[in-house]
Amino acid sequence: MNTDTIQQLLQNIPLFKDLTDYEMEPIIGLAKHRMYRHGTHIFMQGDPLTNVYFIHQGKIKIYKTDFHGREQIVNILQPGDMFPHQGFFRKDNYPAHAEVSEDAVLIYIPIESFEIFLVNHPEICVKLFRVLGDIIVDLQSRLEEKILHNTYEQIIMLLLRLSKGYGKRTRDGMVKLTTQFTNRELANMIGSSRETVSRTLTQLKKYNLVATDKSGTVVLDIDGLEDELF
Repeated sequence: MNTDTIQQLLQNIPLFKDLTDYEMEPIIGLAKHRMYRHGTHIFMQGDPLTNVYFIHQGKIKIYKTDFHGREQIVNILQPGDMFPHQGFFRKDNYPAHAEVSEDAVLIYIPIESFEIFLVNHPEICVKLFRVLGDIIVDLQSRLEEKILHNTYEQIIMLLLRLSKGYGKRTRDGMVKLTTQFTNRELANMIGSSRETVSRTLTQLKKYNLVATDKSGTVVLDIDGLEDELF
């Protein structure tokens, strides 16, 4: 992959899209790329923090495991996303596992080099802080959901959240999820059980708030789901 291609790929990342060619030069000099196959791990929770990654193609599952090996999905990342976010300006380890859930092409930059770049380019720091701010708000919302709402409501809120990140509006006003999630994955996103998610989805299907088309794609009645919460 030549430098022009790397620049084109990086400028599709929201963090870099407004930079000039001159401002992109030092980043391109630091950047490397690699293809990862489905099912492989980019890093494991607790590994030394070395790189920051930018997704050009594919999807990455970020998850944690507890002492019993139970999985808690933190996020499913898509093209344009960067990770990890917690490691900048800290000497730390990767806070979670990163597994390729769909063949991916990643661009990566060594953390130490990227931090030096950020120090010398405060305008990029501001953009990064905005990204981090959005993540903090999302995490706060998830915590509030866990504390203030029952499991039924948490699953509805999860579906609504997924519709914003992975949804495509249809002609009849419904929203299709462009990424398929198993009931186990949905359960792991909110710390529930697969059986509970399955029962809730069955109930929502009876209410015609959730459906599955012929291809197995989940279709959501967003307005109806929102009404269930109020």
